[in-house]
Amino acid sequence: MVVERREILREVTFAASVLQQEARALTLMAAGLSSAFYDAVSCLYGISGRIAVTGMGKSGHVARKVAATLASTGSPAYFIHPGEASHGDLGMLATGDAVLAFSNSGNTTELSDIVLYAARRNIPLTGVTRNADSLLGKHATHILLLPPVPEADPLDCAPTTSTTLQMALGDALALTLMRRRGCSPEEFHRWHPGGSLGRKLLTVREIMHTGEDMPLLPASARMPDVLMLMTGKGFGVAGILEKNRLAGIITDGDLRRHMGPALMDKKAKQVMHADPVVVNEDTLAVAALRLMQENKITSLFVIREGKPVGILNVHDCLRAGVE
Repeated sequence: MVVERREILREVTFAASVLQQEARALTLMAAGLSSAFYDAVSCLYGISGRIAVTGMGKSGHVARKVAATLASTGSPAYFIHPGEASHGDLGMLATGDAVLAFSNSGNTTELSDIVLYAARRNIPLTGVTRNADSLLGKHATHILLLPPVPEADPLDCAPTTSTTLQMALGDALALTLMRRRGCSPEEFHRWHPGGSLGRKLLTVREIMHTGEDMPLLPASARMPDVLMLMTGKGFGVAGILEKNRLAGIITDGDLRRHMGPALMDKKAKQVMHADPVVVNEDTLAVAALRLMQENKITSLFVIREGKPVGILNVHDCLRAGVE
């Protein structure tokens, strides 16, 4: 048992040292960012085509992920395999494209054809490498140098720290481009319509009830009509209008507070409460759900310039997978 505990401690300590070494390398790279990064971003931002991301081996796996991240954050991108590029895939590179190449050594044999092709065709090439004097470093339009730090493995051979740096730098490029483009939540949702990201970025507009589904009556309506409307529409609330604007609402709670022999003789304006909780169409559904939960209500109206354009129920959010 004692031996087992020692072994656990030894391996956990080693794993922690790997993470700490890679974290130090990231900190070093962040401190060394310069105008070269700005120039690379400006180049990638200014192209009319797409970003061709490439790399071989472990750098190739990084390149695939970076291409996906770029595309999902508003910078059209695709992965091109350097081994296949020499056998026809160079035709994927079109006028207006740019190349983003990852290679720790910068001298990866399979990359040479892409690098030289880009140089001959005046295709902008951003190289991510540790070696400025390499083939990639010498032919790159823009070069982003990785700090000269050892790999995290004891033999300093397996791509570990270097691929972590490449991945993080790729994220920095993608997100800086996203920031420069001024990407909105609505645009991000269009690129991620499915899964938890899509649900998180749903807006009220996409799931609200509109038109005849809305329970609306004028402020002059009699309470029997209000009760019939609330029962028929099924939201447990009625919106009260004055000059087509939402003046207030009547809920089940309002009915209980005004319960008495004279209730049916009153007008909607006498029973409603003003200043209801409302949202606009661009409110995220998750924010609207949180608002309903905080105020302990099950429905709220969606307004545009004071006029109701929809109504949202807590069950609408739950059915859409919003949590």
